Amino acid sequence: MAPSIGWWGKESQRGTPVAVKMENTKWSMIELEGPLKEDFLIGGGGGGIETPTRLRDKSRNKNAKQLTWVLLLKAHKAAGCLTSISSAMVSLGSAIKRRVRSGRTDADIDNTDSGPGVVENPTVKTRFHSCIKLFLWLSVLLLGFEVAAYFKGWHFGAPHLQLQHLLATPLEFRDFFDSIYSGWVLFRVEYLAPPLQFLANACILLFIVQSVDRLVLCLGCFWIRFRKIKPVLKHGAVADMESGEKGYFPMVLVQIPMCNEKEVYQQSIGAVCNLDWPKSKLLIQVLDDSDDSTTQLLINEEVQKWQQEGARILYRHRVIRDGYKAGNLKSAMNYSYIKDYEFVAIFDADFQPTPDFLMRTIPHFKDNEELGLVQARWSFVNKDENLLTRLQNINLAFHFEVEQQVNGVFLNFFGFNGTAGVWRIKALEDSGGWLERTTVEDMDIAVRAHLHGWKFIFLNDVECQCELPESYEAYRKQQHRWHSGPMQLFRLCLPQIICTKISVWKKCNLIFLFFLLRKLILPFYSFTLFCIILPMTMFIPEVELPALVVCYIPATMSFLNILPAPKSLPFIVPYLLFENTMSVTKFNAMISGLFQLGSAYEWVVTKKSGRSSEGDLVALGQKESKHKRGSSEPNLVDMKEELVKQEQKATKKKKHNRIYTKELSLAFLLLTAAARSLLSAQGIHFYFLLFQGVSFLLVGLDLIGEQVQ
Repeated sequence: MAPSIGWWGKESQRGTPVAVKMENTKWSMIELEGPLKEDFLIGGGGGGIETPTRLRDKSRNKNAKQLTWVLLLKAHKAAGCLTSISSAMVSLGSAIKRRVRSGRTDADIDNTDSGPGVVENPTVKTRFHSCIKLFLWLSVLLLGFEVAAYFKGWHFGAPHLQLQHLLATPLEFRDFFDSIYSGWVLFRVEYLAPPLQFLANACILLFIVQSVDRLVLCLGCFWIRFRKIKPVLKHGAVADMESGEKGYFPMVLVQIPMCNEKEVYQQSIGAVCNLDWPKSKLLIQVLDDSDDSTTQLLINEEVQKWQQEGARILYRHRVIRDGYKAGNLKSAMNYSYIKDYEFVAIFDADFQPTPDFLMRTIPHFKDNEELGLVQARWSFVNKDENLLTRLQNINLAFHFEVEQQVNGVFLNFFGFNGTAGVWRIKALEDSGGWLERTTVEDMDIAVRAHLHGWKFIFLNDVECQCELPESYEAYRKQQHRWHSGPMQLFRLCLPQIICTKISVWKKCNLIFLFFLLRKLILPFYSFTLFCIILPMTMFIPEVELPALVVCYIPATMSFLNILPAPKSLPFIVPYLLFENTMSVTKFNAMISGLFQLGSAYEWVVTKKSGRSSEGDLVALGQKESKHKRGSSEPNLVDMKEELVKQEQKATKKKKHNRIYTKELSLAFLLLTAAARSLLSAQGIHFYFLLFQGVSFLLVGLDLIGEQVQ
């Protein structure tokens, strides 16, 4: 449509042009225009001149056509959204069908995965699941009972029970169903509601205490950022770092413990061999616990290659593989040449330290004889790989940014993360060395060193890259070990903590904050309150759980948890739901460790994929080229092709996706409770139970994380 010419001789734009492009190739580009200014004039005219009324009529016809185009456009977009949703549902349905058809559940996992000498009692293994199934069948039975009562006129309002029907109906006029249901109501009011309400109140109290602790940690982190507090090097340490070999360059031992990790051994060995440190004062131990002869051969060949390039690196393989990682590290410290070294840096097989790692950590030990450990934070090469890795990144970002940093600044103590840290060898020996009594040898040595008076430093600005588990099965095994081990350690260390001559504040911090509140209470109330008590309150409406506990406090805590990783803010709702979903694994692990059940000693090496960023490949290639005499420039394309081949080989051996029975049982329990909540119109409780049940369903069907086709 052409612009109109006004009486003043200038072009007047006919409304506001809107360009609309249809995605379907059958539609063409058109231009829609808004109404003219004359369309809004009121008046009339005669003759052959078009009056404003006629113009308005024309504009109405034109606007009707424009509205038709807009509606067609919206309908087209809606059809596209429906198509996307339908295709997603079809994919989800096919994935569920594959899971059910395969019939592989978590009960089919071989006990040999747990390591030699660890065979869990099947009765112990299924007891927890049996309790969950009992709650499920009771909820299904009660749901049918409540639906029948609803249609018989028994209506209840939340949160208070309405008993008008019970009180208004004389006893002699009640039928058989009314008599049974009234008896059930009186029984639950008298006997079930009081103890369940007491347990709910206790869990709410624990929840509030743990939330206050989380809030205090966040305030401490804010204070550190506001005041720009960070560990400061002693006077002259920076100058020593820049003064060549005449500066502070003590003897450093680097250990790389590994076990059947052929996907990552090249990256870790290459990164450690490229550390900027005088070669004469650096010795690298590759501590291989692999029971696969091919893996042993590959790692040994890699070590020999670096030996030919001039690196001081040794390959060590144990014949008797006792004590897992702790036994491996303990065996490596028994060699006579260890007495010549002052510090030991530890890197797990998937960790790739930057070349300046030692330059940024070792100087903190100078003129600080009380310092026993310098810990660096982790960063992740695959944090954006899938939803599971994104949620893990939120958790670990809070752990390092808040927990480790605050405890390091204000207490000089935190749990050693087992890797990406430098120990003073004297501190290890003074604390009793590595012990094989738990599956968390890193936390064990940290607690014993703290009891002997050694101080720790956490460096939040020194990062070491590693991998996150990409499959739910690998993540589940890792979390089981991380939550059962602390309970084992608590049982063993409690007498020593009480008897050691340290301040009362340190004893209270270790017992209440470090162990009980953050290792025992957190998984206990999370599972008990949100997975058991909350669905039970739907069938026993006399027990009240305020919306503050169900919605607002968890949302606030999730928001605080996500602050160290602000880019993950869109995932705050999945994070909240997934953390509650993981509570069943953490609770089971906590109980296993506390009561020394078979799975408490379970140790499964976390599955690695060998991922590296392109920047890591370039840096590693440039570093290797400096050591190779007469070699050509590294070919990044060849290196990436080799990496892809390794990933493809690893993919062929990946385990099938499984069905996790405990998570599925809890999913149906929560969904049943959500259906019951509709009868009493409990809005916020219904939505929480519905979304939490769906979350358990997705996890139970292994639809989160790495998918195996």
